[in-house]
Amino acid sequence: MARYPQAILISCEIPWDEQENLLEEVFRQEIRHVLASGFTHLYTFGTAGEGYAVDTSRFRQVAELFRAETSVEGVRAQVGVIALSTAQVRERLHIAYNLGFRDFQISLPFWGALNDTELLRFFVDVCSSFPDCNFLHYNLMRSKRVLTGSDYRRIADAVPNLVATKNMGTNVLTTMDLLRNAPDLQHFLGESMFPTGCLHGECSFLAPFGPLIPQRTRELFDLGRTHQWDRLFTFQSEYLRAVEEVIAPMRRQNLIDGAYDKAIVRLAGIAMPLRLLSPYETFSEEVFEECQAILREKYADWAK
Repeated sequence: MARYPQAILISCEIPWDEQENLLEEVFRQEIRHVLASGFTHLYTFGTAGEGYAVDTSRFRQVAELFRAETSVEGVRAQVGVIALSTAQVRERLHIAYNLGFRDFQISLPFWGALNDTELLRFFVDVCSSFPDCNFLHYNLMRSKRVLTGSDYRRIADAVPNLVATKNMGTNVLTTMDLLRNAPDLQHFLGESMFPTGCLHGECSFLAPFGPLIPQRTRELFDLGRTHQWDRLFTFQSEYLRAVEEVIAPMRRQNLIDGAYDKAIVRLAGIAMPLRLLSPYETFSEEVFEECQAILREKYADWAK
């Protein structure tokens, strides 16, 4: 049995005004939209949530508001921490812990790739500092080391409150590896690999398009969760085709994750500004309007 519930995980992006101040009401509207869409597992401060870019004052302000809006029975909200050292990670975890959060998302320090000894020390030092908390590891190449199933087996055996992983860059073989070697961790996979993961064990769905097409997102998750193989992969094909058609104008540029995710949230009807914190570039209004036109013309019934 996995250490964390099987679920759909949704990212909440941060809206900034022209002076890079938090637009509190827009952020509240986004969170309420996610909850009203039936999603109960959500997080902020991943890459899409600009966790790498916020200073401590913004981190505290966003976390306070996120806590206020997610302190609802049945909701599990995670705060992410992206930092350069164990000390910096623990400092921000303490801020969120004191606000009442007990589920966290962490990534590896990324100034230099960690070796095996450093890797285990990082998880032990961070997670043992908060023994009553649950930790999800955000596994991506930006941290200069992508962990394998064998890596997770070694860490999970030493760190009982490491409960989950988030993987967007796996392929068929690396997905199999995660589920074969660390089946007790809950592995959150994107729309491309979630159905494949379900063939090999219990896994969960990291769904960037959830706020835009909530009903179809839940349907894809339920087909995988209940092993309806006769429908799952056909439906996945429809799902992928739809989202790729809608965001095709954005594929002409290679920008950081938050640029895409903020546009997706705005397509869902939230007044989300597209701007990112300096120095990162975002999409133009013209590109957004191209995506919006495709959504309205071809997939209006999906966005309900």
